[in-house]
Amino acid sequence: MNWIHPLTPETDESPALLGGKGHGLVALRRLGLPVPPGFVIGTHACRAYLRDGRLPEGLDAELVIAVQGLEAATGRRFGAAQRPLVVSVRSGAAVSMPGMMSTVLNLGLTTEATGGLAAETGNPAFVQEARQRFLTSFAAAFRETTDDAQAATRPSGMAASDDAMDQLRAAVCAVFASWHTPRATTYRELHDIPHESGTAVIVQAMVFGNRDEHSGTGVAFSRDPNTGEKTPFGDVLFGRQGEDVVSGRSTTRPLSELAGREPAVWGDLLAALHRIEQHYRDACHVEFTFEAGCLWLLQVRPGGFTGRAAIRVAVDLADEQLIDRRTALRRISPQHLRNAHTPRMRAGDGLDVLARGRGACPGVAAGRIAVTADRAARMAADGPVILVRPYTSPLDMHGLAAATGIVTSRGGPTSHAAVVARAMGKPGVVDATALTVDVAAECVRAGERVVAEGTVVTIDGTSGEIVIGNLGTATVTVDSHLNRLLDWADEISGNRSQRPDQERLIAAHARL
Repeated sequence: MNWIHPLTPETDESPALLGGKGHGLVALRRLGLPVPPGFVIGTHACRAYLRDGRLPEGLDAELVIAVQGLEAATGRRFGAAQRPLVVSVRSGAAVSMPGMMSTVLNLGLTTEATGGLAAETGNPAFVQEARQRFLTSFAAAFRETTDDAQAATRPSGMAASDDAMDQLRAAVCAVFASWHTPRATTYRELHDIPHESGTAVIVQAMVFGNRDEHSGTGVAFSRDPNTGEKTPFGDVLFGRQGEDVVSGRSTTRPLSELAGREPAVWGDLLAALHRIEQHYRDACHVEFTFEAGCLWLLQVRPGGFTGRAAIRVAVDLADEQLIDRRTALRRISPQHLRNAHTPRMRAGDGLDVLARGRGACPGVAAGRIAVTADRAARMAADGPVILVRPYTSPLDMHGLAAATGIVTSRGGPTSHAAVVARAMGKPGVVDATALTVDVAAECVRAGERVVAEGTVVTIDGTSGEIVIGNLGTATVTVDSHLNRLLDWADEISGNRSQRPDQERLIAAHARL
């Protein structure tokens, strides 16, 4: 049995085996787009590990061969002093579970490799930062608490070996074991993802977004995920690594700033987004890093938009003749229609605006402020809550699930909080920089103003406003894209009677 599969255009395995991330990277390679060389350890290896508490027989030998292939592809040596190879180790389930499992970056920076890379780049400060990030992410991969039933599959030891292959084996075990962490289990339960499927592990040569002034990282959507408008949308950070964007700990910059700072990277990114849309015949988003002015794609996901955005994308793609009308209708579910009538905050004079941020997921939600995930989970038993945090992490999943709406003072529209809000269809506001969360004092602060936990606020996930009190919602204007889609549904069903929108769609689905 082959446990490992190369990230090459010739690899022809399903997402069930390669995971969604690995399968997407193979697709990018087939399109001729820039993807760091690497390989995938399949989900069947994870299932064997979780069953037996150890790596399956034969995987270690394949791992050595796969690393040798990666050395040959890059012209570097794993853990060596001269031209050292450094890798990332990421999870990749068949169904995306953003941020729910462990990741280890900059793996292979042994003592020798750290000195060698410093000499090669002439930038010892960058290399020391990369080494520290490795040690931090490696230790974090082993910090997840598990119950006694999972103890057999928990890797032991938090200190990184100074042998690169030992580091890699331990990291693979850590990613496999993270499948059973509480945050991952909660996410699967919320999204009806089978517990037995397991995750793949993707090992790739590192590209460093923090290498120099012409390096950086970001997330780019081919269309606006909030509106569906055909314009590139996303976040970018200059001189930083990928986890800084998605974690929400850092204040990101709008993707459009890439055009002025790195025009060549911007041009390559736009071309890649267009190529990917043509391939998938759908809106998409990618995670990317650029090192010394060179673009690399690290992940791709097609679709995934909700509500009005999904409807607009389906109608626009039909107009662009990338898909036909029947396909457009198939892509829209009754749930999309339920989310399409997104309300806005009721306008009026004298609104008590606490702060403004950036809209992360459309909709309006009102509830009592909770400043920790634990408190949100407890308070939700007595009515709606708004979780207000500096940023969210996968450890906050129970609070995110309990909350009616989400606010963060940091991060951008592609941060963890924003991604989870869209996945759950909950109104979200990010980058509300005026807010300071004081957990000890059980309050939030906006300048000199102090607002106690438990205070009712209303948030608008479109405008980014956070207002004191329960303001209610205003009627939403008619959406022309929705009307056109429903007209197509009536044509397919042959029934033009005045029925609820969902019934019109379901009738059309029955005839497709």
